[in-house]
Amino acid sequence: MKTIDQLTNEAIELLKNLIETPSFSSEENNTAILLENWFVANGINFKRENNNIWAYNLHFDKSKPNLLLNSHHDTVKPNEGYTLNPFSAIEKDEKLFGLGSNDAGGCLVSLIATFTYFYAFENLPYNLIIAGTAEEESSGPKGLNSILKHLPEIDVAIVGEPTEMHLAIAEKGLLVLDIVVSGTASHAAHQNLDNPIYNALSVINWFKTYEFEKISEVLGPVKMTVTQINAGKQHNVVPSECSLVVDIRVNDCYSNSEILEVVKQNINAKVTPRSMHLNASSIDKNHALVQAGISLERNTYGSPTLSDQSVLSCQSMKLGPGNSLRSHTANEFIFIDEVKEGIDLYIKIISEFLKLKN
Repeated sequence: MKTIDQLTNEAIELLKNLIETPSFSSEENNTAILLENWFVANGINFKRENNNIWAYNLHFDKSKPNLLLNSHHDTVKPNEGYTLNPFSAIEKDEKLFGLGSNDAGGCLVSLIATFTYFYAFENLPYNLIIAGTAEEESSGPKGLNSILKHLPEIDVAIVGEPTEMHLAIAEKGLLVLDIVVSGTASHAAHQNLDNPIYNALSVINWFKTYEFEKISEVLGPVKMTVTQINAGKQHNVVPSECSLVVDIRVNDCYSNSEILEVVKQNINAKVTPRSMHLNASSIDKNHALVQAGISLERNTYGSPTLSDQSVLSCQSMKLGPGNSLRSHTANEFIFIDEVKEGIDLYIKIISEFLKLKN
């Protein structure tokens, strides 16, 4: 069995290789091969579908509950602000620079190293499942959501995203609505009491002023924002419709379907959701996994950003090395010590959760 130091050093090398291997959403084949190579080198049987890789602990027992460890190996495209090569793993000032280093390569390799540490343990009270998945950044159809049908029922999950190794015990969901407000087309010179742009004002005002009753202790209220408006093509023609886009950040007190129903009941317009599956996520603060983290002086908070938690129906928390503020920024980086701390804390938190003695 490899030591934690050995696994940490190998995880950092894996992270460097991941950085130097482009893996935009839906183009992750080559990084999936890197993950396969890790499991082969460590004698771990794995499964693959599309660019998703997953594995079970050696002594998997169908009668036991399941803890999922998940993070993603796809990245966004580098923005124009980069002054460093985004595909070069550059070590400087105790940092490791490169696209995907912080979001979420550091989390992924730390979870893989952690899983490998526990892989051959006998008599664990929970099965451990590791999943390195694709298309998280694009919320695509061939990511974590596509392999859940192959996995046993998940009882609780850790989703690896940069949280500075604090416990994001809730995450807002996302509901994007396309709204079409109808009216009557006419010449601008004529009286028209059914101008869809004017009709849209009451709709916009409803989104601005409506307050959902349930306020989450961790995530606060549901937040609705009109972000786009479009109507008309000519200055002298009143159009027949006015289109809006509304961004809704949903707390853990509501499902997306509940929010949609309230919207439809309160506005006079055609409402079309772009998707319904990006629901809010949470885990009870008294859950043993959360309490394991708290015992190690980890703080709890609610996260405004979306992750693969949104496709899980079980209790889950977001936890990982790195800082969310660095995600998608130019010259993205993670501190080497953050990866080391990540592996150390993942192992300690899971050991405490499983009540193992290191």
